[in-house]
Amino acid sequence: MRDLAAHLAGWHAEGIEYALATVVDIRGSAPLPLGASMAVDTSGAVRGSLSGGCVEGAVYDLCTAVLASGVPARQSFGFSDSDAFAVGLTCGGELEVFVQRVTAADFPIIEAALYSAEPAALARDLTTGAMISVTAGSALCAGGDRPESVIAQARAMLSQGATGVCAVGCDDSVREVFVASFAAPPRMIVFGANVFAAALSRVGRLLGYRVTVCEARPAFADRARQPEADEVVADWPHRYLRDTEVDSRTVLCVLTHDPKFDIPVLVEALRLPVAYVGAMGSRRADAERRARLREAGVTAAELARLHSPIGLELGGRTPEETAVAIGAEIIALRHGGSARSLSDTTRPIHAPERASFAEPARSGDHRIRSCGVSTSSGEPVSSHGTY
Repeated sequence: MRDLAAHLAGWHAEGIEYALATVVDIRGSAPLPLGASMAVDTSGAVRGSLSGGCVEGAVYDLCTAVLASGVPARQSFGFSDSDAFAVGLTCGGELEVFVQRVTAADFPIIEAALYSAEPAALARDLTTGAMISVTAGSALCAGGDRPESVIAQARAMLSQGATGVCAVGCDDSVREVFVASFAAPPRMIVFGANVFAAALSRVGRLLGYRVTVCEARPAFADRARQPEADEVVADWPHRYLRDTEVDSRTVLCVLTHDPKFDIPVLVEALRLPVAYVGAMGSRRADAERRARLREAGVTAAELARLHSPIGLELGGRTPEETAVAIGAEIIALRHGGSARSLSDTTRPIHAPERASFAEPARSGDHRIRSCGVSTSSGEPVSSHGTY
């Protein structure tokens, strides 16, 4: 949903109401992940996507109906043998879509979730459409209704980066609530400010990473040479890596191609719990690098984590083609892809969303029916899509 943030900000500034359609459940295969959203304003303008096109005509009609009535709607769209391209999902899956009208009273709640500098969650009642924005230390609701059980559940799911439908006991009733968690984007740290780094920064941002380029030579650590990076740092790579914050989603790409920079930073990198460590170089350079790393005390298990030479073998030569090959390797590792041509494989193109439907919740229970996690872009996807 964060991909809609800029569009929604414009509508909010102009006071334009709109219908917001969100994928709240997926069964089988689907083109886009749980939480994918599409918005239709009162003039009929459309922003976002739910399925890459195959159900959006029908959802558009549902959005216009909800805009007119103000009554939220929840509807399933699945494969249709008779008219698959008109309404059904040609990939064979089924989407459950929730549509609600968003009014000016809701604008601050949506903004609090989408523009938060810290991890945030947006919870929506799937009957009334009431919304709550939650962070670890705050909650914003419309009107006087402040359901503490919903806030607690949303906060618990946010702490896990989880997204999905949950049944929450409130007083003497049970509410079905969709919680979308938005994490901060993961980091891509590129060592070496060269033309390959500039190209990889573009690919990294396209994939939803916050990109830092680190360069030891101040003359080359020039922001103008790396316009697509979120930040450019002048520091020795190993020293910067030792002092900066990384996590299990961070990817590290060593493009310095110089042993005096490569070896110290790789010794640090291969001992960190990050998602990916890759290093650029020829086959000969890679063999020499691995020997130096062993001499520096890197173990066989640590060395096995190194992707070097970096990237998939796509046959490209330009910095842009090299950057795509690196990005493709990161994607394949992240999602467990085979890195083979789809025409040579038989497994589903879109791996099914993980869904576990718990027993109906009793009053006071908090049970997640189906959930996923936030990805690099902050958008929610199923848990099979994590590192």
